[in-house]
Amino acid sequence: MERWQGKVAAVTGAASGLGRALAEELARRGTHLALADVDELGLAETESRCAGAGVKVTTRRLDVADGQAVFAWAQEVFDEHGGVQLVVNNAGVALVANVAAMSVDDLEWLMGVDFWGVAHGTMAFLPRLRAAGEGHIVNISSVFGLLSVPSQSAYNAAKFAVRGFTDALRMELEIERCGVSCTTVHPGGIRTNIVRHARISPEAAAMAGGAERFVRLFDLLARTEPELAARQILRAVARNRRRVLVGPDAKVLDVMARLPAGLVHKVMVAGGRRRM
Repeated sequence: MERWQGKVAAVTGAASGLGRALAEELARRGTHLALADVDELGLAETESRCAGAGVKVTTRRLDVADGQAVFAWAQEVFDEHGGVQLVVNNAGVALVANVAAMSVDDLEWLMGVDFWGVAHGTMAFLPRLRAAGEGHIVNISSVFGLLSVPSQSAYNAAKFAVRGFTDALRMELEIERCGVSCTTVHPGGIRTNIVRHARISPEAAAMAGGAERFVRLFDLLARTEPELAARQILRAVARNRRRVLVGPDAKVLDVMARLPAGLVHKVMVAGGRRRM
């Protein structure tokens, strides 16, 4: 608890789900907050939940795919809070579509948020953290950044990119010994609204028996509460872990990712054919 008392954290995607859970947990620990999201109503609710903890909370409507806006927000955060010690690049969206049915616009939309949003947030705050000689960046990947699955090509691409980007950053920071570090987070099924707000192609919906059935299936499989995930992430940051797997399903997929690629491929193909 004392580690976070009086510190400042910047969190994107803070209007709901894991971002809100992280904001509330940090506020409970006495951390001042700079929160951002495109959902202004949800962001206002998160602000009201956190403000009661007696910490300073600032909010900004922000599209993390807009690099200029993210860099401007980072400057605002330092102006309003005087510094930042924790940056959580959490904002994310979902797209369920086979490559053959996916539009370029959909692919660019997902990559803009899920990869470029992480890259923008990292690059906007990193120079200030390095100058201060302290800080930690948390970049949210996914279990789909460990293992590829059908109908998730765009999401896989973005989350694998986040993993590679953050792994390289971690090595660079350790070489430099500047006092700044970073952690990649690979959540499994977290009970959030990301799938309810996903773009789902008709083909992918039909394979699952309809879009609503797809959402219900995700809700059934998503076993980890956001609050538990938030505590696990903050514990990993306190221990300066390079990577954290959130949820039992994340650990299972991590093991699968270490199996022979041909074997995993056959299992995925067989499963996909049965669904069809």
